[in-house]
Amino acid sequence: MGNPKQKWTADEEEALRAGVAKHGPGKWKLIQKDPDFNRYLHSRSNIDLKDKWRNMSAAVQGSRDKLRTPKPKPTQDGPATPSVATQNPTAAPVPVVHESPADHVKDDSAKDTNGSRYNELIFEALSAVKEQNGLDIGSILSYIEQKIEVPQNFRKQLGARLRRLVHQEKLEKVDSYYRPKNNSMELNASNRKDGWPRQHLATACSRVGESLEEAAKTAAYKVAEAENKAFTAAEAVKDAEKLAKMVEETDSILQLAKEIFDRCTHGELVLVA
Repeated sequence: MGNPKQKWTADEEEALRAGVAKHGPGKWKLIQKDPDFNRYLHSRSNIDLKDKWRNMSAAVQGSRDKLRTPKPKPTQDGPATPSVATQNPTAAPVPVVHESPADHVKDDSAKDTNGSRYNELIFEALSAVKEQNGLDIGSILSYIEQKIEVPQNFRKQLGARLRRLVHQEKLEKVDSYYRPKNNSMELNASNRKDGWPRQHLATACSRVGESLEEAAKTAAYKVAEAENKAFTAAEAVKDAEKLAKMVEETDSILQLAKEIFDRCTHGELVLVA
């Protein structure tokens, strides 16, 4: 018997959905080789991707079928059951409300609006709370809950949304923290075109100004430190020159003492002025 297949994780399922959305169904090799999804799907084969997508599609179709109300089948044996109107002639007819396609369009537009709003709040939280390493999902959730009312089990939806933004290279995940990618400025510009308030632009400019001010302070500190090191080096050179001069004078004194000693040993009379 072969090794049992590993259970699919939520990250793998999300990567498969994103891969199908990007390349289309049936492009299993292309999805698996894509660097955005390979780190999640590298242990899966093309057959695994195909079977999993078929099961996921069948599950979605099954949930849709359950929502449909089955039509009652007429019975052949026995008398027909009288309707409510026949049993109680005075009862008012119950109006039947038919759902129009426009209702579905409204629901889809509401979902798209909520999704865009959630994305705006995610980037707003990352820009408002100035953390170099980014924010974890709990901090982002707390910020969004302070702004708007969220549905139940929103943390799971938020996790899936963050993973989708990571796949789209709009965010990057380091350990358990999320932060914007290097192209976050381009992303903010595109979001402003979609209706982001101007205060985000002011916040970004303020952050850039603070970064430039910090860079100027750092540069001034480096210059002062370099000048201090140069002064210390100059003093060290002066001390070295003094020491060399002392050594030279000491050598002369030693040479003179040696000559006096040699003359004294030969019985010569040496007068020292």
